[in-house]
Amino acid sequence: MNNKTSKRTIGSVGEIWSKNSFLSTLFALLVMILIQAAVQGFNAGSFTGMLGKMWIAWLNILRNNAYAGVIALGMCFAIITGGIDLSVGSTLCAIGAGLLYMLDETNGPLAAMGITGPLAYVIAILAAILMGVLMGGLNGALIAYGKLPPFIATLGTMKIFRSVTQQMTQTFNPSVPAGFKTIASARIGNQIILPILYWVIMVVIMHIIFRKTAFGRQTIAIGSNEKAAKLSGINVAWVKMKVYALGGVMCAIGAIIYIARIGSMDFANAGSGYEMDAIAAVVVGGTSMAGGKGSLVGAFVGMLIIGVMNNILNTVGVPTFLCEAVKGLIIIFAVLLQKKDSN
Repeated sequence: MNNKTSKRTIGSVGEIWSKNSFLSTLFALLVMILIQAAVQGFNAGSFTGMLGKMWIAWLNILRNNAYAGVIALGMCFAIITGGIDLSVGSTLCAIGAGLLYMLDETNGPLAAMGITGPLAYVIAILAAILMGVLMGGLNGALIAYGKLPPFIATLGTMKIFRSVTQQMTQTFNPSVPAGFKTIASARIGNQIILPILYWVIMVVIMHIIFRKTAFGRQTIAIGSNEKAAKLSGINVAWVKMKVYALGGVMCAIGAIIYIARIGSMDFANAGSGYEMDAIAAVVVGGTSMAGGKGSLVGAFVGMLIIGVMNNILNTVGVPTFLCEAVKGLIIIFAVLLQKKDSN
């Protein structure tokens, strides 16, 4: 009897998730916030202390997840087409190295040409975005024209981008201009919130692209039924190219915010694990791994859920390795709900 009840409960959750996955995601975030408040309240000892801890915790959650959150927006497009991009962390690292090289006040090419200040920052940012287009476009070409499975193509470029970056930066010790750091580190109201604002702005822009443009509709059509999309006149290969190039641009924006916020980069570890964070956020946000269904705002909320979960686990003292295990369980559970719907 209990087993039947349990199955009906899981089925009901799966049905609710499938009918309105965004509301389900919001509900999951609300539950996580309530758990977080309880944990913070227990540690603070008072309601006022709990509110103070929650405020600080949320600023940290939003700031620390801004880079991966921006990347998750590009990942959402890739997964909606039925693909995936495992190279995003390595792409961010490689673009970050290129950006640091351009900005280097000692040995950088712009400094050598006497270009400094805001003009140098604009040129370096444009170069980083161009790198993102080219690196993402390479993934798209391998998938769309080379006919490689997205998993294999992006797994290969993940290894290539990271290893080449590490090889070329063994003796690299750049100096980032203080003015560039103000792009993300300037204080507003005595708080560093610019990375958060950039993330929210990108969510709005990408949501509009997804919902209001032909490109967004074509992305959904390809993920829903690629053969039908071809028959309807959609240039599937070109749309996939654009999807992965867009993912590269999101990695570039993430790298720009990262460098401007931190002022340096550890090329061995920078961006490591971002691919899993992005995939987790997208899936938890209600995007189907089978393609054809997804939400950019859902990916944003999904990243918040991951961030709150990490905050709760860190607050109660759960080891880092086990935090990653919990993240894996969340991904599995979200995909199981999607599978329940498809059956």
